[in-house]
Amino acid sequence: MGRAYQNDELKQKLSEILQESKLGLSGIEISQKLKINRITIMKYLKIFAAEGFLKQQNIGNTTLWLLESEQEIFRFPDDYFKVESQYLEYLLKRSESQVYSLIKNCIRSEATVYNLVIEVIIPAVNHVQSLYDEGKIGNSEEKFLMNIISKSLQILNQIPLDSNPKKNIVILSGDPENTLLSEAASTVFYSHQWSVFHLGDMSSAINVLFDLDFQKLVSKIWKRKSGILIVVVFSNSKERLNFFADSINPIKQKIGKKMHLVLCGKLGKKSKLDCDLQVEKLENIKQWAETIFDNSN
Repeated sequence: MGRAYQNDELKQKLSEILQESKLGLSGIEISQKLKINRITIMKYLKIFAAEGFLKQQNIGNTTLWLLESEQEIFRFPDDYFKVESQYLEYLLKRSESQVYSLIKNCIRSEATVYNLVIEVIIPAVNHVQSLYDEGKIGNSEEKFLMNIISKSLQILNQIPLDSNPKKNIVILSGDPENTLLSEAASTVFYSHQWSVFHLGDMSSAINVLFDLDFQKLVSKIWKRKSGILIVVVFSNSKERLNFFADSINPIKQKIGKKMHLVLCGKLGKKSKLDCDLQVEKLENIKQWAETIFDNSN
């Protein structure tokens, strides 16, 4: 094998040829298909087996090599489109194990959490929502599929990262329909080392005491007022976004320029709300928040 080969490149090639063979391939067959010296390829096969990427199966005097269950190597950024279609396919088949293995394989292949959320997870959320809106799936099935997506986000949240105490963000949903989107936003900001406080669906908290309740939360999670605090509210209801804006803006005015309010929802261009940023897409919030933080230093 030429020295130009890297482990990831070789794993990708092995993944491609072994996926085509359900029974596995011998070392000689792999050597011939990859045009790599048999002795050299055997060394790598044993290393990859020790890593858990491959497994051996002895049939008589022949040793066959197979991929470990649901292993796959991707090349990013080119394979995000491929992963998007695979993720949706596994999701609609209700195959939870394949969905979670796909996400884990993406992590092993060094996909970025941001791109997985924006290019894979969010399109899946929108697709499931469209199926529900069109009456093609019922409430129970929609909840089941959305829970699978939520668990996918939980896998991404398990990647250990150190948060920056100067980058603080509170994320909430003004209705049940946008809860998963708020969860996706939390995953994105967590992956970029923000200190994330995800409140989930806060529709039950819409009452005259919300402003006092929220002010108490802010005082507890942002005691020293270090860095900045961004509050993001998701909802497609103008009335609900207005409620949260009316409740949060007085707190923001007391604290000053270190606190910012973002309202995210599909309301149309004519709906202007009282906030620092009004957008429809999650990626716009991420870009804006990083800029606000950079300018605050």
